[in-house]
Amino acid sequence: MATLKDIAKKAGVSTSTVSRVLNYDPTLSVGEETKKRIFEAAEALEYRSHKKVMTRKKGTIAIVNWVSESEELNDLYYMSIRISAEKKAQELGYDFIRLYDQDELIDHDNLAGILAIGKYSQHQVKQFRDKELPLCFVDFKPQADVDCVLVNFKDAIKGNIEYLIKQGHKRIGFIGGEESFSDGTGNWIDPREKTMKEYLKRKRLYSSDYFQVGEFRVEDGRKNMLKILDQLDKNERPTAFVAANDAIAIGCLKALYEKNIKVPEDMSLIGFNDISTAKYITPSLTTVKVYTEEMGSSGIQLLHERIQDGRDVTKTVITSTKLIVREST
Repeated sequence: MATLKDIAKKAGVSTSTVSRVLNYDPTLSVGEETKKRIFEAAEALEYRSHKKVMTRKKGTIAIVNWVSESEELNDLYYMSIRISAEKKAQELGYDFIRLYDQDELIDHDNLAGILAIGKYSQHQVKQFRDKELPLCFVDFKPQADVDCVLVNFKDAIKGNIEYLIKQGHKRIGFIGGEESFSDGTGNWIDPREKTMKEYLKRKRLYSSDYFQVGEFRVEDGRKNMLKILDQLDKNERPTAFVAANDAIAIGCLKALYEKNIKVPEDMSLIGFNDISTAKYITPSLTTVKVYTEEMGSSGIQLLHERIQDGRDVTKTVITSTKLIVREST
């Protein structure tokens, strides 16, 4: 495991700065570029050593992110997928361009393929397909015949609930997130929230009072946890929560600290994604490991098959997850 010292050395900052950034310390005043270096260093150090990079170039792949650079810092999930995709592209002998706006594709000709990371509206999917290039979506399955890489969210959420029930919890809450397509045409429905409701209802443990949804950010996690804590008496509150991602979970930890609620003695908490910061916060976060390295790598591999082998059959890769138990449960 990479240490704070390792990250600090790679990012060119002090270990104390790394610690405060990874803990989302709101009192720390550093620029977004410094934060970006630290988060990218932490993510990069998580990955295994890759094979030797091919020297003969095979073309250029556009790696398109549905979030902006600043939004990427709020949810390292997408940064992690992007970094792994870039590494795999280099390993296979491709150049790549990094885009944070789909419209920027207009300025680039002679591309070998497109990797689209994130959620896109039907109109945006059509724009990608109109380029008539090998195309793969990561973390999203459009209503179209196209390659994609997905996560088995349903089994992960069910596993979380079963784990908490075995720990003796009967009042289980959920702090979720919602996201809008970047063209403003609608919202993406998170399967984690849907599965949480359905499975808790099946277990006769569901309560709408235990659910809150905001954005996938630390501050939203904090606000929504405080909202539930303030609305319910101590004896009516959930004794455990599942958060839709680690950023939300970190915000929940901050709210619980503010309310002098001990974790995990008084409240257990499970995050989602296992971003590089999850192990460094206090208490370290129990979370669902999503294999973002495999997601980005698989997306590039699917493109490679289209570009080099001329594969015509559409493929969907579904990656598994694993519950990583740490100090918050």
